Order: sequence, then C-alpha cells, then structure tokens
Amino acid sequence: MDTAVTHASTDAPPAGPLRVTLVVGSDRHGRFGPVVADWLLDHLRGRDDLVAEVVDVAEAELPTSLEPTPEATAVLSGITPKLSRADAFVVLTPEYNHSFPAGLKNLVDWHYAEWRAKPVALVSYGGLAGGLRAVEHLRQVFAELHAVTVRDTVSFHNAGASFDDAGTLRDPAGPDAAAKTMLDQLVWWGRALREARGWWPYAG
Repeated sequence: MDTAVTHASTDAPPAGPLRVTLVVGSDRHGRFGPVVADWLLDHLRGRDDLVAEVVDVAEAELPTSLEPTPEATAVLSGITPKLSRADAFVVLTPEYNHSFPAGLKNLVDWHYAEWRAKPVALVSYGGLAGGLRAVEHLRQVFAELHAVTVRDTVSFHNAGASFDDAGTLRDPAGPDAAAKTMLDQLVWWGRALREARGWWPYAG
C-alpha cells in the first residue's frame, strides 16, 4: 500500500545565519554573569553563522505567580519576541545551592512554545564545580519543554580568578576551544531543527 507524504509547507526552509538568543541567568546583586556574558558575546558575534541578541534575567521583573498582569505583559513584550524568533539559545547560569537561579527558572516558566524543537547550549560558572550541577538540572527542564540541549558545555571553575580586572580571560586557550566546539554543535542542531520545523511543524 502506497503512503503519501505531505509537507506542511511547499516553501523552502529558511537559510542564512541562525538567530541565537543569549539568556543571562543571574540577577543577584554584585553578580559575575556580565563578565562571562561579554566573553560569550564576543564568540557569538565573531561567527558568520550566528546573529545574537540578549535576554537578561536581571532586567526581567516578572512575578512568580505567572499571572498575565499588565505589568507582566509589558515586561514580556521585550523578552518573548527575542525567544520566539530565535533559532537557538545559549543559556548562561551560575550555580546557587547546587542548582540554577530562581529568576532564570521563572523566566523559562513564563514561556513554552518559544523553546520547543530548538537547541540550547549551556554555559556555567561557579566555584569548584563550575556550575555543572546547575547545567544538569537545566537539561531536565529543557527536555520537558521539548528543547534539545547540546552535549558540550563551557564551564568556569573558580570563575572570579579566571578573568582579570578588565574582564579578560587569563588563560583563554581552553575556554575558547570549548566555546568553539559547543557553538559548532549548536549551529548543527540549529540548522537541522530549523529546517525540520520549516517542513514539519513540531506537534509534540
């Protein structure tokens, strides 16, 4: 028996650079996150296959009630479009008490469809563990949201000592190589999933 295969669209899937949104996950006073975020943005903007924009949890005053009040809607108007139009994400997280920050979880929870069938790269920083426990918790969260986390990460152990007072890495060779590997994987998954979504909308 012959089976007909139908596509959701007869148009070719989009090409060109991937749109990637960097989510900066810390909102604590005196946070170190912007230092690592600036380093990440240099890597994202230095690639011809990525176009980057930023969502910063510290600028997202979202209530934990998930009630769509006028105030919450106003904040979301500056966040949701950046997530919706992204082909891929890089999420930067510290580790607080063996997990990731509450503010980051809240921002993630305010959204659903925006994450679906898209890849997420994870970058962490912290003390001896380098934020890796936060990363493993985030993998579970994004799996539930039908997102794909890429295998390789970048983690900064004893992050404050890794950068000088000007925000420059003291020894960039290892982190730079790790970032390239991670972003190469993100681009592969980003292209594959963007093409797949173009032909077959993800049903879940």
